Amino acid sequence: MDPLTGSHDRHADPVAPPGIDVTTPHPARRYDYWLGGVDNFEADRASAEAVAEAFPSVQIAALENRAFLRRVVGYLAAEAGIRQFLDLGAGLPTAGNVHEIAQAVAPESRIVYVDNDPIVALHARSLLDSAPEGATRYLEADARRPETILTHPDLLATLDLSHPVALIMLAVMHFLPDDDRPYDVVEQLIEALAPGSYLVMSHATSDHLSEEDLADSERANKRSGIPFRLRSTVEFSRFFTGLELVEPGIVSIINWPTESHRAHPRPEAVSMLGAVARKP
Repeated sequence: MDPLTGSHDRHADPVAPPGIDVTTPHPARRYDYWLGGVDNFEADRASAEAVAEAFPSVQIAALENRAFLRRVVGYLAAEAGIRQFLDLGAGLPTAGNVHEIAQAVAPESRIVYVDNDPIVALHARSLLDSAPEGATRYLEADARRPETILTHPDLLATLDLSHPVALIMLAVMHFLPDDDRPYDVVEQLIEALAPGSYLVMSHATSDHLSEEDLADSERANKRSGIPFRLRSTVEFSRFFTGLELVEPGIVSIINWPTESHRAHPRPEAVSMLGAVARKP
């Protein structure tokens, strides 16, 4: 069912690219569906609906996460002076990609996008439309193997890791269960970055769920076919060990930064934590 219109026939599957399995749902394509995109398949939409059964406002969460990205990148480019960005888990291109926001402030900004869905690579032309003063690259890689990202020749040709980089990991780490050592992954990535770098993260949270709601969510996530791990504020805060949180710290993504003039949903309708932190 279409999350925008309630219709079951809004989407017809695009032609499946050769050699790509579209019968198994993928987070990037499911996210594309929630954002109203068309680059998703029946398996992705079925997975999205399974999640929506337990969390009906999931599309609102996806839209608010994208709005959080726009605010954070604008802050990093305009106020923190960051000119290098590593967007890990970039997803399918949509309005307001990192390079569009950063290069609108500083055309010389350099951006590397990373995702592990081969379909994202087919749309990477939109991500590579850089301002001539700057540069963008796309890597197909998996966050579970940070060493393959950090040593990739295209990354090293685009970003100078001896200077500050903003590492962006929005709605990524909740797809890594504890067995995938998510804290070690983030620590390894941060260790490779220069002092003055930033970590930007958002993560689905269990903070607002009752025990019954949490059980419903876990059952829905199993039906969705995509591993998913909700984490509390305490668990999320571990990702920022040794870093300096930027005000207002760890909050709902709708409250970063605090915007009293902006109409937004309740935190529990989004259930997504966000934070920005600086490497000293």
